[in-house]
Amino acid sequence: SLILRRRAPAAARRKQQPISLTRQKAMISDFFVLSPRGDTIIAKQYRAKADVGAHERSHTEAFFRKIKFWDGIGVTPGVGGGTVADAEGKTPSSAATAEEGGGTSGTESKKGDAPPVFMMPDGLSYCHVKRNGLIIGCSTARNVSPNTVIELLSKIAKVFKDYCGTLSEEAIRKNFILLYELLDEMIDYGYPQVTQTENLKAFIYNEPIVVAPIATTGKAINPKTASATAVHKPVISSVTESGKKSNVAANQKNEIFVDILERLNVLFSNNGYVLNSTIDGCIQMKSYLSGNPELRLALNEDLVIGRDKGSQYGSVVLDDCNFNDCVNMTEWEHARTLSFHPPDGEFVVLNYRMTGEFRTPFRIFPSVEEVGPKKLEMSVLIRAEVPDNHYGANVTVEVPMPRCTATASCQLMSGMASGNAEYLAQERKVVWSIKKLPGATEQTMKVKISLEKACTSQIRRELGPINMNFEIPMYNLSNLQVRYLRIAENIPGYTPYRWVRYVTQSSSYVCRL
Repeated sequence: SLILRRRAPAAARRKQQPISLTRQKAMISDFFVLSPRGDTIIAKQYRAKADVGAHERSHTEAFFRKIKFWDGIGVTPGVGGGTVADAEGKTPSSAATAEEGGGTSGTESKKGDAPPVFMMPDGLSYCHVKRNGLIIGCSTARNVSPNTVIELLSKIAKVFKDYCGTLSEEAIRKNFILLYELLDEMIDYGYPQVTQTENLKAFIYNEPIVVAPIATTGKAINPKTASATAVHKPVISSVTESGKKSNVAANQKNEIFVDILERLNVLFSNNGYVLNSTIDGCIQMKSYLSGNPELRLALNEDLVIGRDKGSQYGSVVLDDCNFNDCVNMTEWEHARTLSFHPPDGEFVVLNYRMTGEFRTPFRIFPSVEEVGPKKLEMSVLIRAEVPDNHYGANVTVEVPMPRCTATASCQLMSGMASGNAEYLAQERKVVWSIKKLPGATEQTMKVKISLEKACTSQIRRELGPINMNFEIPMYNLSNLQVRYLRIAENIPGYTPYRWVRYVTQSSSYVCRL
């Protein structure tokens, strides 16, 4: 049974604290969490408005319909300011809409994903972020800073994940009492209060119910490899679904997880040359070390920050980087070593960016040929340029088709067919899915397109661009490496487990046609 302890409200406990500049400018009216189907899982109202709606969740239903069927109407240049949409969702000036929407006319509807900040006909500005299919959002009637609100929503999502172990619809539904308690401590009357995982521990009394992880295939486990679900543990004592209590201090192993994540933004020309390429990377950690000892993290000795500083051949050159507040940079300049006390939960030690020339993991070579007045033939060759001991996982290649496409048939080349390709008529695009694309190999897909009318230059421009999504485990392009991760002081009998993982993902991997 769940026992709720009565205690003084957050406002009474912190009424002596000074109001910072952030608290003055970041004020929200409603907070909500929606499922991928639009169901309201969490909803909390901080400031009531008389004419919002009869039902307290009516605004979330209208908000979900808006982002699900986004038409580009109602975008405002700033939160709480600019052009306010009327009751039908149309702006007073079609010219203003065209300018704000990126050049589309007032009569044309701009399809695509909804922006993170926009205004609704009820006069409120809505901000949202998406995490694991969930929509975490809020509304505000004030002229607040959009960046501050988006950062607040991201912090709330992080804290929910830290305390539940994993961020999913099932985890939220089973821990809604805990999450409402967290919201009471994090936001007071619409103002942010405490958003750090470790600082919230003193105010939280409910225990999370751990959701059973997805069963892994195969019973044999490599002793040098940690399970992917090992990192999904709450930062406080928890209970299982069967009611068994798990004490963090008594049962947890001393272990720390380190992820070097890199997201690629690459643009190819139609002949396969790279036009633009950047790497956005971060070093992310999650610590389960008892006693919170000081850690030392060492990176490449030949690491250079800034392209204008000159570097030797083979050294790793980053354009810029920024560090977490907890990092001590005393030894950074001469030894490329960081020391810090890891905070509770998941945190980012270092963010970095790298531009310029680097070897792209996959090259895309498209070709389009007009074989008849109403027929086109397109071939897409994907060349994996990663080493043969690596592979691309969950690879998808999407090619938008012209609006006048009647039919499109896909064929994978014989002898090296991989995955499956199909034409989605409702979405007017060809989707090629490859579960595993080995390095140093090539895959080719051919598409025969039948048009409803004769092909013109305008119809040719509607074909493409090609968009590719993938993930490459245990591989990074920047060559940024963790030399060692150790405890600063030698503690007898203290042997922590260290798990390091490298992951490269596509953020925007596009080839023009």
